Amino acid sequence: MNFIETHLKGCFIIEPKVFHDDRGYFMESFNQNTFNKGIGQEVTFVQDNQSYSSKGVLRGLHYQCGEHAQAKLVRVLEGEVLDVAVDLRPESETYGQSYSILLSAENQKQFFVPRGFAHGFLVVSDTATFFYKCDNFYNKESEGGVMFNDPELGIDWNFPESELIISDKDQVQPLLKNAKKVW
Repeated sequence: MNFIETHLKGCFIIEPKVFHDDRGYFMESFNQNTFNKGIGQEVTFVQDNQSYSSKGVLRGLHYQCGEHAQAKLVRVLEGEVLDVAVDLRPESETYGQSYSILLSAENQKQFFVPRGFAHGFLVVSDTATFFYKCDNFYNKESEGGVMFNDPELGIDWNFPESELIISDKDQVQPLLKNAKKVW
């Protein structure tokens, strides 16, 4: 596996080695030892989640606060998404900055989003199956969120806002300046 750190310290693009032949392909999608060595820290995942969505569905920007904060390892099993992480660590030099990456079943890339980040994704293919590992269990009381179109963040979703399909919850998330603190 190839681990590439983004400009947001701790966020990594992970490119697995994919072996193709006339039968299809094989790849090791996750190996705890390789993963921890690649990102330079110990992370143990305890929960897997999966969602299926149609084109235009935007899920996010979400995070968990305090002792329930979550790191995530995300990937796409079918389709294509624009995946976004936003640094919410107050002491970070990149606080409020985001990173976007196109994840697809075709490119097989994965994205590691550490604790202290908001995360979201937009489905850009007809449908997408999104899969992610979390290093902490979900806790409803610790949920936090940031409005996907907060002008302070300036995220280019590269999709007409009028065509987005957004949950009621995500339509009323606060702006970054009013969001719950992650710590």
